[in-house]
Amino acid sequence: MNFNQLVTESVEEYNALFEGDTPIILVGSATCGKSAGAQEISITFKAELEKQGEIAKVIDVGCIGLCYLEPVVTVIKKGMPAIFYDEVTPKLAKKIVKTYIMGNDPMPEHALGSFGEKQIEGIPELFNIPVMKPQVRRILRNCGFIDPENIKHYIAVGGYTGLNRALQIEPGEVIEKIKLSGLRGRGGAGFPTWMKWQFCIDSDEDEKYLICNADEGDPGAFMNRSLLESDPHSVLEGIVIAAYTIGAKEGYIYCRAEYPLALDRLKHAISEMREQGFLGEDILGTGFNFNIKIKEGAGAFVCGEETALIASIEGKRGMPRTRPPFPTTYGLWGKPTVINNVETMASVSLIMQGGHNQFIKYGTEESKGTKTFSLVGNVRNTGLIEVPLGTTLRQVIDEIGGGIINNGKFKAVQIGGPSGGCLPESFLDTKIDYDSLTMAGAIMGSGGLVVMDQTSCMVDVARYFLEFIQNESCGKCVPCRLGTKQMLDILTDITQGKGKSEDMDLLLELAEGIKDGSLCGLGQTSPNPVLTTIKFFKEEYDTHINEKKCPALLCKELIDYQVIVEKCEGCMLCLKSCPVGAVSGIKKELHSIDKEKCIKCGTCIELCSGKYNAIERVSKY
Repeated sequence: MNFNQLVTESVEEYNALFEGDTPIILVGSATCGKSAGAQEISITFKAELEKQGEIAKVIDVGCIGLCYLEPVVTVIKKGMPAIFYDEVTPKLAKKIVKTYIMGNDPMPEHALGSFGEKQIEGIPELFNIPVMKPQVRRILRNCGFIDPENIKHYIAVGGYTGLNRALQIEPGEVIEKIKLSGLRGRGGAGFPTWMKWQFCIDSDEDEKYLICNADEGDPGAFMNRSLLESDPHSVLEGIVIAAYTIGAKEGYIYCRAEYPLALDRLKHAISEMREQGFLGEDILGTGFNFNIKIKEGAGAFVCGEETALIASIEGKRGMPRTRPPFPTTYGLWGKPTVINNVETMASVSLIMQGGHNQFIKYGTEESKGTKTFSLVGNVRNTGLIEVPLGTTLRQVIDEIGGGIINNGKFKAVQIGGPSGGCLPESFLDTKIDYDSLTMAGAIMGSGGLVVMDQTSCMVDVARYFLEFIQNESCGKCVPCRLGTKQMLDILTDITQGKGKSEDMDLLLELAEGIKDGSLCGLGQTSPNPVLTTIKFFKEEYDTHINEKKCPALLCKELIDYQVIVEKCEGCMLCLKSCPVGAVSGIKKELHSIDKEKCIKCGTCIELCSGKYNAIERVSKY
């Protein structure tokens, strides 16, 4: 079957499914959905439908991005707009079958939104609800709306047309299209994609390699994982286009083993590609041969660095090497190698499918297109988002994120992962693009956004990220191995009330030495959380050091827990839940906390808040 026939067949099957008389139930079944119970929801729907004679079809799809509302379900019924249900329980799933699938009541009281030309009174159009309206879904356009394990769904919505077009023209023409799109690497540094490819093409070696970096290691980041789970073919199509352009015959996807669902869907998608002629020998009858292998990483953060990743694929310990030579001239097995991350590869597919003019509709002069982010922390609406580059931090946090939880006050946002920076409220109008963030003292990174409110201690935040970096250091170079350990020890002392006035100068001196002397990007950027927190929140360091107090009442060595006499009702919740028996008292009488026994785990405050709020943190000194 040729490509055009395959497209026709796929479109017909897809339209028959989604526009037919049989209702369709889409269950968000990426990792976020499954962790919230989507698997049970899917089983419940299938069991209920089986009782009724298969009157609807259930399809497990990927993540639509609204992770805070999981499990999410979309119901598509002929003649009606698609209805989006959030926080679906087995009980609600049964009700949907009985009331909407079998009847005609869409239950707007349970629906968050709908999409389509028609609208039902009381149910807003999905992409007009506040969390979705500011977004531009390009990379995530298929996530939550197609079956990630059915290649024909991807083909029916335009998939592999980009590869088909690329194979009809010369590699140089593909390079030109990528150049015109202004695509910069989405893995962090933002290097022009076309230029990296051109460096590889210009090398004298005949044998070349293509690697897709899916080793997403930043705390709180899950953009790559969600895309691989929800739309793996968009990434795979970009990989094959890139391989054709640089002349590679073999490629690798380096994905951490901690992403089992992403790996399963990748393996299934690669098998489908082979069956349909998109991978292997003589791809689409053009004479181009290319194969993909998957390398499962062990979860080392340093293997996100290109040369360490290459060493890991080669069977060596994942440690970086000096550059130059760069991988584009001396990479895997000593051959020219291009390494791009997951989102970059998906962007290549998008550009080749719709043309560079569609891509550059969004973004800024120097940062074209859109960017996906994982929005986490103290915001109301956490999840996976996509916005045009140039969108401000304020728009993301207030409009998409819905503002700070519990009507709290914004304090800082960490962007760029452990190697990024913490930016205060005065930087909320900073545009999210490569150059603006660098000028602010942060980096784009792979796309993690961690929002913090006034309950966060910025000294402890810096300590947390330094601890992560120190644990993940490969230990090859002294500045990173010992420098980050010394910085961590100093920060730990400060959070424990042991800080000294000279610590601040020593932290800054160590930071500069680590930046200048470290071998790879992990070490060179490791001081960023410390440098930015000192720059923007120096008063918190001063308070910890000079007054032995934590303004956020978070550092355990500087606080005590106590019962508020006038609020305690003697409900005994705190007494029963304390893991070390630090609470004493009898029912309906005032309780007390033994400060010597208390480990400040927070269990008592968590249980008491919301009903009595009778326990509080106070400064020890």
